[in-house]
Amino acid sequence: MTIGALEAGGTKMVCAIGNENGEILDRMSIPTLSPGETMPAMLEYFQEKEIQALGIGCFGPIDADRNSPTFGHITTTPKLEWANYNIVGKFQEALHVPVGFDTDVNGSCLGEATWGITRDVDSSIYVTVGTGVGVGIMVNGQLLHGMLHPEAGHILLQRHPEDTYPGKCPYHPNCMEGLAAGPAIEERWGKKAYDLADNDKVWELEAFYIAQGLVNYILTVSPKRIILGGGVMHQTQLFPMIREEVKRLLNGYIQTKELKDMDTYIVPCSLNDNQGIMGALKLALTELEREGQRG
Repeated sequence: MTIGALEAGGTKMVCAIGNENGEILDRMSIPTLSPGETMPAMLEYFQEKEIQALGIGCFGPIDADRNSPTFGHITTTPKLEWANYNIVGKFQEALHVPVGFDTDVNGSCLGEATWGITRDVDSSIYVTVGTGVGVGIMVNGQLLHGMLHPEAGHILLQRHPEDTYPGKCPYHPNCMEGLAAGPAIEERWGKKAYDLADNDKVWELEAFYIAQGLVNYILTVSPKRIILGGGVMHQTQLFPMIREEVKRLLNGYIQTKELKDMDTYIVPCSLNDNQGIMGALKLALTELEREGQRG
């Protein structure tokens, strides 16, 4: 079976071909420019491969509500050329195949849950800390949707008493993304994260904020495992610091077998940064099955 997968990011579009086993057989990457510049190359790539279905994990916000008249659209994105763009419709019109659609972080969450480190649990969270902060959530084996998809990168946090940085987010002065994402690190400290690896104060502050976010997710969604991904989490020294801060903040309030071993509860990605593409493959397979049941 030949399946198409698109990890549609704000910086680049990763197009790939895979199969029902999650194996990635081919890929290409192109910059995310305007739809007029970017879409023709992606359509040509997938048309040449004669795919049977396509899965899209997309930057957002998006409309993933099948009952909505704008289902399949990118909606109020700050990338204005893509705002209110019907990305699913364009692919359906050109390729005539089922198209699965969700957020990029839900896609990564799904990839890990299908083929990766959370495949043995039915409830998990995938948090990416990079250019922004995004959260994909799976509860009882299903990706979480509601009024919208989770926008848990914008939960509000308590500031560190020594942090005078005003925050990067234009909407919230103290949200997780505005305080802990890569651009906030660079603006606060004057250097990119990878140039600050030896500065302990940077990572103590980062762990303080990320751990707060995780504690909020633990108390509300009750995941059985949490994955941390994204460029900032390539600073592997963060993991033990975050685990200790989560323990401190929970203060013994929750006692579960999962939390007794933080090393296996808060974990890095397991799919060599392919979790997004592999999740898109699963989105395509699910949509193909859904169309088969309808037909």
